[in-house]
Amino acid sequence: MARVHLLATGGTIASRRTDGGLSATTPAAELLTAAGPLPGLEVTVSDLTTVPSFALTEADARALVRAVREQLAGGVDGVVVTHGTDTMEESAFLADLVHDDPRPVVFTGAQRPFDAPAPDGPANLADALRVAADPAARDLGALLAFDGLAFAARGVRKLDTLRSAAFGAPGRGPVLRVAAGAVLPLARPPRPPALPLDLGAALPRVDVVACHQGSDDALLRAAAAAGAAGVVLEALGVGNVPPPVATAAAELVAGGVPVLVCSRVPAGPVAPLYAGGGARLAGDGALFGGDLSPWQGRLLLSAALALDPRDPAGVLAGRL
Repeated sequence: MARVHLLATGGTIASRRTDGGLSATTPAAELLTAAGPLPGLEVTVSDLTTVPSFALTEADARALVRAVREQLAGGVDGVVVTHGTDTMEESAFLADLVHDDPRPVVFTGAQRPFDAPAPDGPANLADALRVAADPAARDLGALLAFDGLAFAARGVRKLDTLRSAAFGAPGRGPVLRVAAGAVLPLARPPRPPALPLDLGAALPRVDVVACHQGSDDALLRAAAAAGAAGVVLEALGVGNVPPPVATAAAELVAGGVPVLVCSRVPAGPVAPLYAGGGARLAGDGALFGGDLSPWQGRLLLSAALALDPRDPAGVLAGRL
């Protein structure tokens, strides 16, 4: 019989209606009961936090990944984490960056609260538990299971604020499907080696600066003034920024603050194609983040800075 641990951290899946809005008050044991019978699975449970995912800090995310490691050390076949959907793709990606174990870590949640007339959480949790126990999920790293599909942590993002099919991986697609209780393999993307991060130490501050038509350099310079060790540009299109942003980015790079370019477009990679835009950024030393979202790019750059503050690009090589 496969052994899986359920680690609950709050989120909509555990929320009930109150006069002040939705509040995560449902414990892990009750979530498991609602998921229904799971033949062939032995599931243990624990509650880590009920902080909404929009309020999680960087320290909270590191504590979560440490807790996952502790459960794996107990000999289970996999770990499932229930989590709020607002920042689930970030926590899952951090877990994946450091995951050096073949056993799966599966994140899941819900779009509708526990006490909704037709909650989606119980089915999502049942699917996630089946994925965590299935050999097809081994060596895939951290996963995000939602609405019958499981996605690799890298590249997954929330695409809809309310619809039950909330997540996708544009340009990549799911790696597993759950149908009638069976886990069906779809893809097996390559994974780079885990990063040897010290999860007990704070990660360097990296800010995301959004670009828009006519944006100036004020926010980028403010990030640097606030102490950002690195900056991610949420660039336009294939990796372009307005001229004032490009000028400020060049100054930051010259001053030792790395700049990573990602796109505000949900699908497709960035590339230094346009004179005055991405080509100028690349010429001035900015790094290009492939098809990573700005928020996952932020975590990767922060991890790289933690491991090698002088040469984060060396850590990023082969990961972008």
